[in-house]
Amino acid sequence: MPINPAPGELHVRHIILKAEVNNLMIGRIWHGWTKLGNADKYEKLVKEEIFPGIAAKKVPGYKGIQLFRRPIDNNEVEFITIMSFDSWDAVKLFAGEDYERAYVPPKARELLARFDERSQHYEIRERLEY
Repeated sequence: MPINPAPGELHVRHIILKAEVNNLMIGRIWHGWTKLGNADKYEKLVKEEIFPGIAAKKVPGYKGIQLFRRPIDNNEVEFITIMSFDSWDAVKLFAGEDYERAYVPPKARELLARFDERSQHYEIRERLEY
């Protein structure tokens, strides 16, 4: 680490060290619903623009995102995203101090019938992959 780090550089290193010591992961969960006719357009937007745009921000501590989709009874399709971060500080770097406020870009709002205005956050206590 340089003797005179750039502004924010020490903070970034602190986040990384904190995550390594505590082995903490945070899941950020959000729900949105489209009409059946907009579901494929919305999924394409998420995969081709929104997810790459999030990754391009290069937020320290952001570990990835998943997209879930299921049809529901009333001619709607439910989408769930689950983002992973390695600390609460990383969540705030991504979302700001009002970190529960959902990140829903204007193009997505045009295709969604409704969506959660607030995201839910959980500490991931166990994660097994086989």
